[in-house]
Amino acid sequence: MTPKYKRILLKLSGESLMGSQGYGIDTVRLNQYAEQIKEIVSLGVEVAIVIGGGNIFRGLQGAAKGFDRVKGDQMGMLATVINSLALSSALEAVGQPAQVFTAINMFPIGKHYSKWLAIDAMKEGTVAIIAGGTGNPFFTTDTGSALRGIEVEADVMLKGTRVDGIYTADPEKDPTATKFDEITYDEVYNRGLKVMDLTATALCKENRLPIVVFDMDTPGNLGKLMAGEPIGTLVY
Repeated sequence: MTPKYKRILLKLSGESLMGSQGYGIDTVRLNQYAEQIKEIVSLGVEVAIVIGGGNIFRGLQGAAKGFDRVKGDQMGMLATVINSLALSSALEAVGQPAQVFTAINMFPIGKHYSKWLAIDAMKEGTVAIIAGGTGNPFFTTDTGSALRGIEVEADVMLKGTRVDGIYTADPEKDPTATKFDEITYDEVYNRGLKVMDLTATALCKENRLPIVVFDMDTPGNLGKLMAGEPIGTLVY
């Protein structure tokens, strides 16, 4: 099988890593992710990953509780590093080489991120896990993943979530919500759909990076996407 995409940026939600625990990292969920990622690398797909930190700490929520916003966002960046280390460990445990890169220099925890180091790793079959967001406060990990996806010249940004695509409304709250198979960036913006924050959406649009929003929590979905099955919602 020739995979649909040669190089991907996979955005994983920190919240999804909690599994059924409600906090922290669920090793069952982590290992499911590792197996799915290993499977597509074995097909020849080059994989870069950005993980959120919402299972540990969210800068915005911290700011709402009185934290300085910049310090809160820096705490959120560190949360993404913890998740990235956990995923790299899970990947290596199943025999899939992985390398953590950090937006700010945190040697020896990870290599200081550079586009060329990350691409070299991917070409060798190593998963490049890029942690620390953009390295700046006031930017979400969605924006970080859009930026990294553009930098490493990914064919697509795959946004793994708990739902199987983009809906007209929140399907967990509105039973009449209907799913889009595909939608334009402008329509996402005009409808006010909460796919990603506006900065991330604008970055993807300006640089023509398509996004596929799909359910990563169902094992096998990542492989189905690579096989060209119509999973999730395409934003173009």
